[in-house]
Amino acid sequence: MSLIASKLREYGRLVRIDRPIGIYLVLWPTLWALWIAAEGIPNLLVLAIFVAGVVLMRSAGCAINDFADRHIDPHVERTAQRPLAAGIITPKEALWVFAILSLIAFVLVIQLNRLTILLSIPAVLLAGSYPFTKRYTHLPQAYLGIAFGWAVPMSFAAVTGEIPAASWWLFFAVVLWALAYDTMYAMTDREDDLKIGVKSTAILFGRWDRLMVALFQWGVTAALWIAGVNLGLSERYLYGLVIISAGFWGYQQWLIRERDRQRCFQAFLNNHYFGLLIFLLIVVDYLMKV
Repeated sequence: MSLIASKLREYGRLVRIDRPIGIYLVLWPTLWALWIAAEGIPNLLVLAIFVAGVVLMRSAGCAINDFADRHIDPHVERTAQRPLAAGIITPKEALWVFAILSLIAFVLVIQLNRLTILLSIPAVLLAGSYPFTKRYTHLPQAYLGIAFGWAVPMSFAAVTGEIPAASWWLFFAVVLWALAYDTMYAMTDREDDLKIGVKSTAILFGRWDRLMVALFQWGVTAALWIAGVNLGLSERYLYGLVIISAGFWGYQQWLIRERDRQRCFQAFLNNHYFGLLIFLLIVVDYLMKV
């Protein structure tokens, strides 16, 4: 029994259930979109399916990521002790975990409408292919943003049966947000990545990394502003957005000012609270309209 428990614990580490930051960074944009699409009153079944889907697909993404990086992770300080890198879990097991979790997520999605089911196909393809992009492009962070942001059109499709043109501004905000926070994340691994030949925006931008992060951050604010205006949110949301953005972007820039690994990682983690506050801002905006 202890052997089974130990194995399950390693599977949990494989899918990073003990490190939920990735779940939060997908969950908050999903909730932004669901609340706006439903005008503040989301269907509980749809909400439950999307929350479960976020957890399942983020976990599946971690499994396929470690499979893709199985020859890289042992050479990176931060990832050397991951179960697959350490040889505790086999590559075949990681593939099975990815396949099973993706299948469970699909079973949930087929309870929704046809458009949402169709959109779930590129969602799985994006999640499965993202880990391999860092070998071919310096912009894997943009690809990650597309994968994470795909929950936005899926949410609108599930609630309204269509994807409003204005919702793509929300999607674009998520892509820019991922470019900002994942560049900060990549700054923690830059030295290791340079040694082993892995590409990232942190390497691409070099000494301009902080400036590019700032441009992405304020791009997020601009995209969320345009989305809010076109999707019917009030001035309360717009003013709150600017105040929240100024506070978080300023704090994160202060953290990464010396490019210290731990501080850059702290700035990355801080984005969870940005996503949470934007969600609460949207919720309050709809509550005050009632």
